[in-house]
Amino acid sequence: MAPPRKPRSLKVIAGTTQPCRDGDGKSSEVPELPPITAVPPPPDWMPNSHAVKEWHRLAPLLVANKLLTEAGLSALGTLCALHGKLVQLWAAGEAPNAAMLGQYRSLVNDFGLTPAAQGKVAKPLGGEIPETNRFARNGKRSA
Repeated sequence: MAPPRKPRSLKVIAGTTQPCRDGDGKSSEVPELPPITAVPPPPDWMPNSHAVKEWHRLAPLLVANKLLTEAGLSALGTLCALHGKLVQLWAAGEAPNAAMLGQYRSLVNDFGLTPAAQGKVAKPLGGEIPETNRFARNGKRSA
């Protein structure tokens, strides 16, 4: 397993940022999708009330943190539908299979909804280090 990446903020402080491997999510290779500004209603195809409740719980959190885009709506819907199915299985006294739990964990991580995944999710635009940060000058002292 690869060692964890050093956070960009620490690279800026140390003066070791490099444009070729900056990793701040602003590469020209990564399309910028505008975040959704209003919480959308759940899709009509949601399989049960547990899925709809999960949508109403997660969508406002993701919108408030600018993590939900138009492209991510179907993934969020899938996450909520899978959550609803898992709740139904547990309520019936059955255990979900490993594939369902693995897929759920993967989707939850994609949205940064676990403590381990929160640091891996790209920060919303506007989270730049301000110019007034004396540590952002790559070790150069001001006169």
